[in-house]
Amino acid sequence: MSFCRLSTELIANHTTEIDNIFFDNFLPTAPDDCVKVYLYGLFLSANNLEIDNNIEAFAKKLNMTELDVETAFRYWEEQGLVQVLSTYPIQVLFKPLKDIINGTRLYKPEKYEKFNTQAQELLKGKREISKTEYGEYYDFLENTHMEQEALLMIMDYCIESKKKAVGYNYILTVAKNWAKEGLLTVSQIEEKLCKIEQTGTNLSEILKILGLKRTAYIEEREKYEIWKEGMGFDDETILYVAKNMQKKGGFERLNNLLEKYFMNGKTSINEIKHYVETQDEVYNLTKKINRNMGIYYESLENEIETYINPWLNLGFEYETLEKLSSYAFKSSIRTLEGLDKLVQKLYKLGILTNISLDEYLMRTVSVDNEIKSILEKLGITRRVNSYDRENYKTWKNDWAMSDELINYAISLSIDKLSPIPYLSRILASWHDKKITSIEQAKKDTINQQNSPTIKGEIKGRSYTKEDYQAMIQSIDEVEL
Repeated sequence: MSFCRLSTELIANHTTEIDNIFFDNFLPTAPDDCVKVYLYGLFLSANNLEIDNNIEAFAKKLNMTELDVETAFRYWEEQGLVQVLSTYPIQVLFKPLKDIINGTRLYKPEKYEKFNTQAQELLKGKREISKTEYGEYYDFLENTHMEQEALLMIMDYCIESKKKAVGYNYILTVAKNWAKEGLLTVSQIEEKLCKIEQTGTNLSEILKILGLKRTAYIEEREKYEIWKEGMGFDDETILYVAKNMQKKGGFERLNNLLEKYFMNGKTSINEIKHYVETQDEVYNLTKKINRNMGIYYESLENEIETYINPWLNLGFEYETLEKLSSYAFKSSIRTLEGLDKLVQKLYKLGILTNISLDEYLMRTVSVDNEIKSILEKLGITRRVNSYDRENYKTWKNDWAMSDELINYAISLSIDKLSPIPYLSRILASWHDKKITSIEQAKKDTINQQNSPTIKGEIKGRSYTKEDYQAMIQSIDEVEL
């Protein structure tokens, strides 16, 4: 017994460090009892505990048999996490996990003897598999727990697909991608390969149209699955796009075009036809918007994909976007980012056409004139701002105050130090008392005064720069 040692109570308050590698690479596939054995064994060894540090006490503590404990440690020995130093009595050495990941892992020769033979036979003498390559395969199998026969099937598919002795990096890339999909068993790989083969006929026709006289590569088959399952293109549409490429750009360009159409919400032949036919109009619209806003782009492609097409896909008319760009410029908005914010807010308001935009402008100018009239009556000489619009909206919409009541309240607020707040307090008081008529308001007011009815009208006027700015500011107050 040691002369100095920590008390059991103090040890219980300490922690046992576990490398994150264990949780990421080993815990997900390890049997439950093996996890228990590893963690408790790590606890004993990390704290140098003599209590329970023998197999009898160890097994009793975990409610397991001694044989079960030894079997669990043998499992971890195969994984490379421990080394069984002796059997009678059993002694176990815990190894650093980083060494396992860094390639110092050892494998029993007989475990992969059959795999080694079959893997070399698949290459049909085209090249020899090196020790390093075998080690990469072993590490992959140990880390993912894929069945050996399943990896052999992937190797065979890669070799047959490329029609040559492909490198192991390519094989492992495919295997890792499929492992991420949860494909680890022979039956799962068979189902995957069967599904890929079903795409062969149509994909071969696509390659033929593209002028490629070969079978499809694995990457191309997987892209084809994405076109069909992920993006929703049917074979007829894919063939239509391929034919209209006129063999230019090959498979990669076809993929880029389909991704472009998908991003713009065009997945049928008719939608794609219309999209292509209107490209000249879109280019002209883009040039007009740039000219209206005083900006210049050397290449319009990115601008169209980032802004113009998304706006059109929202349902905006060409003329509406052109007109809005002019309004924006007059309100000192000189960037597409700024214009985009206005477009998004107009969309939220349901303003997508020329008619609705003109109506909104008319309403904005009309309301601003009403507010301006109120300010003038109160002796305030400045432009209408967002604070004024919010007040007016509250008075008219939320409190349902009539023009007569507002004008009467104006007459009571003239010459006050802060006329707008004073006016708002009067109207709030009437709203609280449910006053809806002049007669009721006069009775409620200490100083009874008559007030002329003031109404503003807009007829046949032309819109000024200030009107456009008012409209843009009103739109800008809408929250996205």
